[in-house]
Order: sequence, then structure tokens, then C-alpha cells
Amino acid sequence: MTHDGRLSLPESEMAWRFSRSSGAGGQHVNTTDTRVELIWSLDDTSALSPTQKELVRQRLSNRLVDGTITVVSSQYRSQHRNREAARVRLEDLVSGAMVPSKPRRPTRPSRGAKQRRIDAKKRRGSLKQGRSGSWE
Repeated sequence: MTHDGRLSLPESEMAWRFSRSSGAGGQHVNTTDTRVELIWSLDDTSALSPTQKELVRQRLSNRLVDGTITVVSSQYRSQHRNREAARVRLEDLVSGAMVPSKPRRPTRPSRGAKQRRIDAKKRRGSLKQGRSGSWE
């Protein structure tokens, strides 16, 4: 963690891949590799404790592919800004996954909510009942 409370992952644990961005931008886009792909391995990181790793693994299971997380950024026209955006997005993703979930406090529907539900059911039932019968 940094002094401002944000998670900071070591640069040495990140692998970068660059390619050309799609979309408008003219000749500049066609010649420079501004799209950034950041690949970070959850298994190999030393920035997280084993319990934090397990929590992140559970929460980000849909984003993990062979123990790695890939973040893509192509919103800026410069590679440097896309690198920074991808890094911030990864750090936010991982730190958000480590926030403990609040326990659910069970609640009951209010008397008014129950009454509105019953009234709506009766209205719907009478509407359907009105459909049956003869057309004479």
C-alpha cells in the first residue's frame, strides 16, 4: 500500500505488450503502438499475502486465466498514458477485490409492501378472469 491508501504493485511483476490501437487518429495511429496490454500474475506476486491472494482469486475468478490478469488500455493516443491507465485500473481492480464484504443484515418486507403486493396480485387476477367467458 502507498501512503494515500492505494495498493501499489511492483513494476517488475508486470509484463507489457503493445499493439496498434483501432479507431480514428489518422496516420499517427497507423504507425505507433499505443494500445497497451498489462499482464500480471497473481500466483507469482510478492505484494500480497497468501490470504489476500486467495481472496483476490475468489473474487476475480472470472478475470483470471491461468493465474494471470490482463488489463487493456487504448483510450489515450500516447503509449505512456495508456500504460499509466492500465496500471491504475489493475491496482484498483485488485484492491477492490481485497475489500471485505459486508455481512448481509436480514430484513423483512413492511406491512405496506405486503399489502401492495397482495393488491397487485388481486388486480392481475381479476384482469385475467375478465378475459375468460364468451364473446357474445
